[in-house]
Amino acid sequence: MKHRRTYQKGPLTLRGRMIPKLTTDARLLDHDQDIDWLHNDPWRVLRIQAEFVEGFGALADLGPAVSVFGSARTGPDSAEYAMARTIGARLAERDYAVITGGGPGVMEGANRGCHEAGGVSVGLGIELPHEQGMNSYVDLGMNFRYFFARKTMFMKYSEGFIVLPGGFGTLDELFEASTLVQTHKVRSFPIVLVGREYWGGLLAWLEEKLAGDGKIAHADLDYISLVDTPEEAVEVTCRHIDRLRAEVPRSP
Repeated sequence: MKHRRTYQKGPLTLRGRMIPKLTTDARLLDHDQDIDWLHNDPWRVLRIQAEFVEGFGALADLGPAVSVFGSARTGPDSAEYAMARTIGARLAERDYAVITGGGPGVMEGANRGCHEAGGVSVGLGIELPHEQGMNSYVDLGMNFRYFFARKTMFMKYSEGFIVLPGGFGTLDELFEASTLVQTHKVRSFPIVLVGREYWGGLLAWLEEKLAGDGKIAHADLDYISLVDTPEEAVEVTCRHIDRLRAEVPRSP
């Protein structure tokens, strides 16, 4: 049988005419609905609740973990894939689980490196209108319908973020994490950008325009580091995590 398009809808795998025209997120956010939403939304709330319960249950015993973000469009022969693979391996060697979005590209590279080094490789997938699927190097995987439930799992179970070159999705995770740290919704944790050539202009713009114009404080950028190599990325992340752990007061 020839290859058929596969569509992940939470825990479901759909093909052919079973593939929906809209994602679950898109239907939730659609304002152009008739009065039926009064009857449908309570069921959606239960489904959302179920995703949180399943996510918390699956990850509660994960232990120390670092999330690695980057483009799904990165080829397996690229330097960025190789860097992600090295980062995943180095984190596993330091007894950190590696969490990614579970897809191809940089995510696969990080999951692969972690898996090959004997670490716990985690993938948190998301329902998308185009094919992606969970890469084969994920040891613990979960597919989400709702972005906000998935993002909660990244934030709750990660002690740091390592961010390789990526697109809108990568920027979304980067700035959401920055906002939550800035507003003290989460305890400060390291955000490490890998690739000075790729990220340097963005960081300079944040410093010059946002901080320079008083839109943010210069101190808001202190937890963001810029490095060039996988080894630097892991070293800076782990050093920052160790420092933050030491600052947390011990219970009497």
